[in-house]
Amino acid sequence: MLCSRLCTTLLLAATCLLMRAGFSRAEQATERVITCDDAYNVQRLSCANGAISVQTALYGRADSTTCSEGRPPQQLTNTQCSLQGTLDIMRKRCNGKSVCETNTFRASDPCYGIYKYLETTYTCLPAIFSVTCEESLANLQCSGRRVISVYSAYYGRRDSATCSYQRPASQVENVDCCNPTSKVAEGCNGKHSCTIKASNSVFGDPCVGTYKYLEVAYTCKKRGN
Repeated sequence: MLCSRLCTTLLLAATCLLMRAGFSRAEQATERVITCDDAYNVQRLSCANGAISVQTALYGRADSTTCSEGRPPQQLTNTQCSLQGTLDIMRKRCNGKSVCETNTFRASDPCYGIYKYLETTYTCLPAIFSVTCEESLANLQCSGRRVISVYSAYYGRRDSATCSYQRPASQVENVDCCNPTSKVAEGCNGKHSCTIKASNSVFGDPCVGTYKYLEVAYTCKKRGN
C-alpha cells in the first residue's frame, strides 16, 4: 500500500508538471486495455516514449457484454463484481515503467461462478528511464539549461529479468519487492546532473537476500517550470 500511495503521489505531481509545461490532457491520451480471464492471457501496457501512469483498474465484471462471447448467461449476470485493491496492485506493478505485463488475478475470486476480465486505463508521461543494478552508480543528466524532475523511483525488484545476469535464481525470484523512494527526487530535482548509488546503505533493504536495482523515471524541464 505504501508503494502504491507514494508512486501515485509522485506521478500525480508529474502530471501537474506536464500541464504547467504545456502538455494538455488531450495530448496525454488515455489507453484502455481489456484482458479476458483465461489461464494464458497476459495484459500488456506499454508507452513508446514515456512512463505508464495507471488511472483505473477493474478485475471482475461491470457489464454483461465485455468478454461474453461463448459464455453461458449465468456467468455474466453479476455486473457489480470487482476485486478490491486492483487499482493499487496495478499501480504497484506498472507505474513508472515503459512496458508492463501482468497475468489476470485468477488466484483471487471476487464473484464465484462469474466470468471475469481485467480492464485497465492508463496514460503515458514523457520520461527518461534509468535502471541501475545494486552497488552501481545511477547517473541522471539533462542537457542545456534544463534540470532534472523525477516522476518516480523504486529500489527493489519488480521482475526477474532486470539485473539478473549470472545471479542465482534465489536472488531474483522475489518480484514483489517494491520500495518507492523520494530520496532520488530530494537529491536530484533541480540539478543538471546527479549521481546516486543504488545500495542498501542509501535506500534500506526492502527484501533481504534479493539482488535489487534502482529504477528511476524522470524528465528534463526548464528551470522554474
